[in-house]
Amino acid sequence: MATALIVLAAGQGTRMNSDLPKVLHPLGGVPLVVHAMASGATVDPDKIVVVAGHGFDAVQKAVLAHNPDALVIEQEEQLGTGHAVLQAKEALADFDGDVIVVFGDTPFVRPETIAEMVEARANGSDIVMLGFIAADPGRYGRMVVRDGQFERIVEAKDATEEELAITLCNSGLVAADAATLFDLLQTIGNDNASGEYYLTDIVAAGRKQGLSASVVTCDEAETLGINTRAQLARAEALFQAAKRAEALENGVTLIAPDTVFFAFDTVIGRDAVVEPIVVFGPDVTVESGATIRAFSHLEGCHVSRDAVVGPYARLRPGAELAEGAKVGNFVEVKNAMIAEGAKVNHLSYIGDASIGARSNIGAGTITCNYDGFMKHRTEIGEGAFIGSNTMLVAPVTVGNEAMTATGSVINKNVPDGALALARARQETKPGMARKLFEKLKAAKAKRDKGA
Repeated sequence: MATALIVLAAGQGTRMNSDLPKVLHPLGGVPLVVHAMASGATVDPDKIVVVAGHGFDAVQKAVLAHNPDALVIEQEEQLGTGHAVLQAKEALADFDGDVIVVFGDTPFVRPETIAEMVEARANGSDIVMLGFIAADPGRYGRMVVRDGQFERIVEAKDATEEELAITLCNSGLVAADAATLFDLLQTIGNDNASGEYYLTDIVAAGRKQGLSASVVTCDEAETLGINTRAQLARAEALFQAAKRAEALENGVTLIAPDTVFFAFDTVIGRDAVVEPIVVFGPDVTVESGATIRAFSHLEGCHVSRDAVVGPYARLRPGAELAEGAKVGNFVEVKNAMIAEGAKVNHLSYIGDASIGARSNIGAGTITCNYDGFMKHRTEIGEGAFIGSNTMLVAPVTVGNEAMTATGSVINKNVPDGALALARARQETKPGMARKLFEKLKAAKAKRDKGA
């Protein structure tokens, strides 16, 4: 059965007190809407339609960056969840299959839960809604089930006292045949306390037409919606706790788990060691046996088996460390390949570069990769030795087993096996230091007297 995913992401999120659309606030380093799309990815949807409103251009850009095949539709007026889903009707006009509706601000719905909803549809239920037993039902919509039959959903502000006592609450997620869903949505009205078109009204409308409806339940924690900064902070804490537990379960050593922060897509192999105070940004893979030492920050990089990073290291997008490579304290690497066994141990910047196997990069080395307008590459061969405080002015190549002298500014290619020196000859003038000290001391005393 073909499946389409509709992600509702049009809300402004006024309670976030932000110019940024609510669904673009980051959780685990990626926008909330990306988490919602990932939840639905378990059913391998044939089409993904995101309904956006506030900050449409920004939402569209973020969605397409994650999935270029997604279609982003604008909801110019926000008239309720039912109205929002109807915006996707034209985009799915030729679609024959099931639709799963998820919310862009509800990031914790497990893929397994979505799969259960799909299974319920396959077992013959015309409409499937996701519910949960709420510890404090509060403002949640109540799911009314009588004699084993799911009859309808009533919003809290429209509920009677009897209905408010119900603890089975609505998460908002729906699974239904596309044609059925859109036909039902065109029959619902907005005669309610909010004057909105509720997606949840399709249950009662469907039952009147003789359609079947069922409830799939999940843990309340999966349904956590993000409406405020406080809820976002709580969600981040829950996300990090889950990622840490997952890493430990997968055989990763976390010396101080509560001090390690993961991104949505962080991948770490078994027997890797992560020391305290480490931050993983998006798109990081760390292979088995690697060590990430304390106070390091990684994003957009790949660290191979037995490599060592840090302490106090920063790996930026495009950094690639081969097996056994070492990047030490106060080293920054960006868009560069550090080959097998190569070492960049101290106080260096390696950007837009390739460092050959077993090469050693001395302390204070900088690849000068930017001329103010364009980036240029530095290529260093195998077994090379770059002396401390070398400036490599790109584009430049240092050959295999070549060497640069300490303090050199290298702006010409260095052949294999050659030694390059590019610094002024030292001159030593006996007694000159004492004369300068006396002169400066006298000048300072004169200035202080005048003051």
